[in-house]
Amino acid sequence: MATATHEATLPRGVGRLTRGWIVFVVAMVAISALGWFAYVREYTEGMTVTGMRNVGTMGGATWGLYITFVVYFVGVSFAGITIAAVIRLFNLQTLRPLARMAEVLTVVSLVLGAIAIVADLGQPLRGIVNLFRYARPQSPFFGTFTMVIAGYLFASLVYLWLTSRRDASLLAERPSRLRWLHRFVAAGYTDTPVERERHSKATFWLAVSILPMLVVAHSTLGFVFGLQVGRPGWYSALMAPAFVVLAGVSGTGLLIVLAAIVRKTMAKDVGLTTEVFAWLGRFMMFLLMIYVYFMVTELLTATYAGSARELQVTREMLWGEYSWIFWTSVALLVVPLIGLGFQAIARTWNIPWLVVAGIAVNLGAIGKRYLIAVPSQTHGQLLPYVDGSYAPSWIEYAVVASLTAFGALVIGVFMKVLPIVEIDGEEEVANA
Repeated sequence: MATATHEATLPRGVGRLTRGWIVFVVAMVAISALGWFAYVREYTEGMTVTGMRNVGTMGGATWGLYITFVVYFVGVSFAGITIAAVIRLFNLQTLRPLARMAEVLTVVSLVLGAIAIVADLGQPLRGIVNLFRYARPQSPFFGTFTMVIAGYLFASLVYLWLTSRRDASLLAERPSRLRWLHRFVAAGYTDTPVERERHSKATFWLAVSILPMLVVAHSTLGFVFGLQVGRPGWYSALMAPAFVVLAGVSGTGLLIVLAAIVRKTMAKDVGLTTEVFAWLGRFMMFLLMIYVYFMVTELLTATYAGSARELQVTREMLWGEYSWIFWTSVALLVVPLIGLGFQAIARTWNIPWLVVAGIAVNLGAIGKRYLIAVPSQTHGQLLPYVDGSYAPSWIEYAVVASLTAFGALVIGVFMKVLPIVEIDGEEEVANA
């Protein structure tokens, strides 16, 4: 009974299990279990249970919903670690409550992207073995697995651990059932001036190294598409920078949603003021303007100067089979941009509306990722094949839904193990 009392005094809701949180965990576990069941069917029966088929000969697409979400999840991580690194590099105290959330969002998104690749491989062990046997360092695919999934994820994990050690050491000073875990994460950290200085330097230089790494990583992911000269709709110089910018849009939007949830669930003020959300809104608006410019430029180039096959893919997106996805995605990006512009001019920022805008731009980003991956495989073939089609099966929808649920579950569990917002000082722990 005493342990439960001590646990209730830990700051930031750590160790405090509410009825709503338990319901949330049960729901996320159930969705994750459904996705696992779907993946087991895919693994045992083969990729034929999905909607994917070979390009050309089978009139389908070999990259579908899984690859769409690989690009999306890796994209979300971009804004997370960027914002976290910028906050620590420039010591932006107003935005400091966002740092831990951004770091956790980055790590979780990268893990989900890696799992989505495993789901797309069909036989993941064979794919991993072949990576070591036949990989070519000059290939963008090699960069995707090494730079994005391995190097980028490892650097982000180390960064999260370094910035969490101080809070873990402060929590370890109080008795609780999680004390052993807090001591393990703290790894001997005692918060002396010397250690604080050493950690400050380590996180600074790690942030300096991560920023160029993440730009290279996301550009490499764009090059997987943009360097395929024989695939109409992909061979574009704007593919890599557009990947980076839209990644920033989706990641910032999701960070707004997460920050609003934390602000709502935390009983005490944790520094997530309207000014913090205004900063995120302005940043997302700036990135949206750049991406809309890229999108218009690419469409004009393809429409007026593209080859016949390029025109075919563009027309299918504008007026054909994929037009409803295209125009819906455009609306989900442009309408929030207009709304953000009005709020910026009026200098009044409405948090609920920002959350709606954050959700909208993420749905729009998913639609745009789908339009990057699929139409160029089903239409505009350079070989004499008939046009194809692709429709995801329930297996794919279940796996993707389970990935999203698993990511939400990991973030929810993290919030009960370590503070999702950094602790201000020892006084806050002592008075909690």
